[in-house]
Parts: sequence; C-alpha cells; structure tokens
Amino acid sequence: MSLPHAILTALLEKPSSGLELTRRFDKSIGYFWSATHQQIYRELGRLEESGLIRALPSEGPARGQKKEYEVLPAGSGELARWVGERQDPKAVRDPLLLRIRAAAVVGPQGLAAELRRHLELHRAQLAVYEGIEEKDFPAGRDSDEDRLRRVVLHAGTGLETFWLRWLEEALAEVEGMTGGPRRA
Repeated sequence: MSLPHAILTALLEKPSSGLELTRRFDKSIGYFWSATHQQIYRELGRLEESGLIRALPSEGPARGQKKEYEVLPAGSGELARWVGERQDPKAVRDPLLLRIRAAAVVGPQGLAAELRRHLELHRAQLAVYEGIEEKDFPAGRDSDEDRLRRVVLHAGTGLETFWLRWLEEALAEVEGMTGGPRRA
C-alpha cells in the first residue's frame, strides 16, 4: 500500500500533473520506491476516486490539457495516519543472492563477472547519492524537512556502502575458489 502514500507525499511537497509527478519520481522518490508511469497514473485515478486528491481546475479547455493534482485534507490525514502506523521490515528478495546460492550447487561460472558488474553499478549509484547530498544539502540547510530528507538519503548511501563492501568480499571468495560444483 506504499505507492499511494509515495504519491501523496510528492503531491503535498508540490501539486503536480501526472507527467511532472512521474519525472519527480524518477529523480527522487524512485531511488527508494520505484513505480512505472502507468502505475502512477492508475494510482492517481484511484486516489481521486477515493477523495484523497483532486484535479485542480484548469484555465483552458479540458481536452488535451494536463491535469494538475493536489492533496485534499482527507489525503493529508491518510498520510499522517500511515506515517505513524507500525510495519515490520520486509525480507530481502534479491536475485543476485539467489544466484550465488545456486552457484553453490552448479558452480560459479560467470559469477565473478556479474559481481564485478554489480560493484560498478553500486559505485555509480553511491556517486549519484553523494552528488545529491552535495547539491541539495549545503551547510546550514537544516530545516526539519531537510533533516528528514537527508536521513532518507543517508539510508541510500549506507545501503550502497554496504553493498560495495559485501560485493568485494563475495568477489574475493568467488575468485579464490578452485573447484566446480559441489555434488552431494
């Protein structure tokens, strides 16, 4: 149920059209909660039907005009309720971890190259997060909103740092292996 809450958050930050919202998702919320453009548009319709958001009146003819949405008081209330709700951590579901487990049975052929590729992808993502911190959070920018956004960004940098350390360890293990698959 988090996509509607991600959309409510983004719309409370700034009323937007569906297109603007999808672009903003690609640049911020999408780093930790991904959604396709189609999912976002579908959810906007549901939120509007539920009375949590509304399309702002347009100045011109409605046909071909993009709708801009804003959050209604019921939507703000729903988001506040959700923020305080309990939720257990989600189990990790990562195909790379499953592939490493499978390699224990069939052998690690090709695995080292894939681990190196993941290392580069995580290095690149860490650089993106570090660039965002430098650009969006200069010294002295310390409002409550900025502090909370920075906490989320630090979760991203912390996860990327974890993945880099773990991938280096996993790669060293795989490159140090001598045999093929283990047979029972």
